Amino acid sequence: MRKPGQQLEYIPYPDKDALAGTLVAFANSDGGTIVLGVTPEGEVTGAFSSEDAENVLREAVTSCSPPVILGDIHVEEVSDGLEAYVLQVPRSQELHSLADGRVLVRSGSRNHPLGGQDIRHLAATKSTGSFEQETVAGASIDDLDDEVIAEYMEKREERTGRAWKGTKEALLRAIGALDTRGEPTVAGILLFGRNSHFFLPQSGLVFVHFLGKEPRGPGGLPGYTRREEINGPLARIIERAWQVIWEDMTKEAVVRGLVREERTEYPKVAVREALVNAVCHRDYRIAGRKIEVRMFSDRLEIVSPGGLPGYITLDNILEEHYSRNPRIVNGLMQWGYIEELGLGMDRIFESLAKNGQPPPKLDSTPYRFMLVMQNVRRPVVTPEWEKNMNERQLRALQYLQEHGRITNREYHKLSPHVSTETLRLDLVDLVERGVLLKIGEKKGTYYILK
Repeated sequence: MRKPGQQLEYIPYPDKDALAGTLVAFANSDGGTIVLGVTPEGEVTGAFSSEDAENVLREAVTSCSPPVILGDIHVEEVSDGLEAYVLQVPRSQELHSLADGRVLVRSGSRNHPLGGQDIRHLAATKSTGSFEQETVAGASIDDLDDEVIAEYMEKREERTGRAWKGTKEALLRAIGALDTRGEPTVAGILLFGRNSHFFLPQSGLVFVHFLGKEPRGPGGLPGYTRREEINGPLARIIERAWQVIWEDMTKEAVVRGLVREERTEYPKVAVREALVNAVCHRDYRIAGRKIEVRMFSDRLEIVSPGGLPGYITLDNILEEHYSRNPRIVNGLMQWGYIEELGLGMDRIFESLAKNGQPPPKLDSTPYRFMLVMQNVRRPVVTPEWEKNMNERQLRALQYLQEHGRITNREYHKLSPHVSTETLRLDLVDLVERGVLLKIGEKKGTYYILK
């Protein structure tokens, strides 16, 4: 049973005001689903007859200004003949308010009223329309990649626990990848396009790794060691961008107990969430500019075309949520790239803090949003003798640091599935490198750090 959240609300008993508030909040935000006659804990109340549902819904809709246009409405039999009424509320291109003038938006699992300046920002954003819903000139359903669609459907079924019963085309229309005439939308090409960059050249990502702290080398020469342009469906862009960043990140081996871990310049969670945010929330109307990922010796910059959407500001970015591209967001959420709406930025802050790094620096202008992760780790100078050390030897060093000495028998306990001869050669190698000192002979032999 899903809990109430950014796009889900339960109204267990007839309540016109609660329903109207949620209708307005969903329509002003990313849309959502309202379940009538069920508690947040999953208990069916049986409080709604079909007549009750019609009456309260009619009263709630007419108390919204302008009235909220609903999507699909259907009845689900939950248990023992008890029914729940499920309402789909699409995101609206209009600004809606309640009869008392309040403008509500959805914030997590609550309906939150906006103030004057935020209302103006939201109204200005809605008036521009939704670019992701527009059809793409010259594109047809044949330009969508069947393999990518099949992957999406598989991940969607895993996430929801329900298989899609209709046709592939019906699903693509339901999620906004096709319009009512079966023509691909911007969202459809971005999510599933075989050659999305052909129709939307701005849809890709550029990665550049610079040598130092500046984008130029000595004498004004290019100062980068790697530059890659990444195109394709958005899921592929995220995965390839992460792979490239991972390959270029400095890593150091840390042995904890008997496990060798890789410690990187930036935590994996923070980087992946930042990439997903950039792909989801950039303004795809801005042609001629791609997402840019710039890696320097002291920082990682991720620059997304388009400023903050809706009523989001640098001050409320951790508390509020508003998607410029809700269909793209929902598509990537069903794909598994987003765990829960509205928590991406929180996860970035939390993972950096756990890694001992400062919070990211955020900067926004009307035409771009930039997130900067600072790499404050001191460069680790690895001794020459340690560079080619295997995991068994690293475990031996960890053991020596904790106990001061190690015997052949103790070393065998650390690596019980390795032959005695291989372990003996490991220790001989460390002695020859000058890392260990051998003390004693035969059964009395043990080793200490030199």
